Amino acid sequence: MMKWLDKIELSYLLFPAILLGLAPFAPMPHLVEKLGMLFHGELSRPIDIFDLFMHGAFPVLLSIKLFRKYSGKEQP
Repeated sequence: MMKWLDKIELSYLLFPAILLGLAPFAPMPHLVEKLGMLFHGELSRPIDIFDLFMHGAFPVLLSIKLFRKYSGKEQP
């Protein structure tokens, strides 16, 4: 099911995950701001939901890739 993710190099996910996960760098990263809004029930505007998806997609893919790699589920 996730064989396509096994083919992607780790470095190709690492840079965008850090860049998009932390952008904009000041005053607060969007990902942190949007997760706070989600937990407080304030995430209702479509642009905020899109922002959460855009800034969170690469960190989620990187997390899945690292989990698969170190749990032994990655295909050789």
